Amino acid sequence: MMIVSVVSMPGGTIARTGLAEARERLAASDFLLVDVQLPDDPAAEGTPVVTGLGLASESPPWFGRAGEPARAEFLGDRIGLVVPVVEGEDFVHIHVLVTERHLLMLHRGPAVPLERLMARLGHESPADTAALLFLLLQGALDTFRRATVADVLAVEDLEDEMFERRRPEQVYRLARLRRRAARLHHSLLPYLQAMDEILTRRMMNRAFPRERQRMAGEFQSTGRLVLTDIQSLQEATRRAFATYSSLVSGEQNGVINRLAIVSTIFLPLTFLTGYFGMNFSYLTDEMESKAVFWLLAVGLQVVSLFAALYILHRTRIWRRLRDDDGLEDV
Repeated sequence: MMIVSVVSMPGGTIARTGLAEARERLAASDFLLVDVQLPDDPAAEGTPVVTGLGLASESPPWFGRAGEPARAEFLGDRIGLVVPVVEGEDFVHIHVLVTERHLLMLHRGPAVPLERLMARLGHESPADTAALLFLLLQGALDTFRRATVADVLAVEDLEDEMFERRRPEQVYRLARLRRRAARLHHSLLPYLQAMDEILTRRMMNRAFPRERQRMAGEFQSTGRLVLTDIQSLQEATRRAFATYSSLVSGEQNGVINRLAIVSTIFLPLTFLTGYFGMNFSYLTDEMESKAVFWLLAVGLQVVSLFAALYILHRTRIWRRLRDDDGLEDV
């Protein structure tokens, strides 16, 4: 179901209308915001919407079309944008058409930034469509910032859990966070590059008002900060994977050390067993007494065992392993 919201500016009065009434108000008003929420069905294109609003000649051919990437185009006296917005685990692309008289937004499904924008209009009181546009763009960047901060905190919590107890599902969660960071980066970077190109070109024009230059500069600075936050999230996921690998390597080293201790203890015992199992004349002819057998066969093994344990204790290997076990149990 299509929902058309018309906001009278600068008062910020919101009214739900149909396409015909919104078209009449667009023709009569000098400052108007029109928000159109399309059905989630990708087959519902935006072309009939802009035609019904009487803006088909002003809108670019891609405007309102499903699957369009983030973009920014300067069209003489108007600007066409596809603005990415983070909506939970998904990304929503808002199509924006801005002229000197009105601002039209098309999107599929609800968009939280637009709801926040509607709530702020009464307090911000933008003077024109350019100020209104930058409010919308800042709101879209805020969704990326909030999502990035939440994901960074999730990565840090995972690292704390790893040090307490390492579990295989932590790798899966880290992989999802790493993919999330990549999606945030790939969604925001092309959009910022397109916006930087168009804003830089406009700000170089001497006719570009100073107030709009200030808003454009603030947007570009905020965009770079958000992009830096996303890069920090990517670095945090890489660091978390390195932490997990280090913990796995530490556990493997502990297992290898235990195997080395076992080998150190049983190697002389194995040698003595093999030696006294040989059938040469001295062992078979001369060592006929059971006392001699028990003294040499068992006594030497006991002496070798205690010697091995003493050496391990003196070299602190045993103590280090014991301390490692105590840390794992904490």
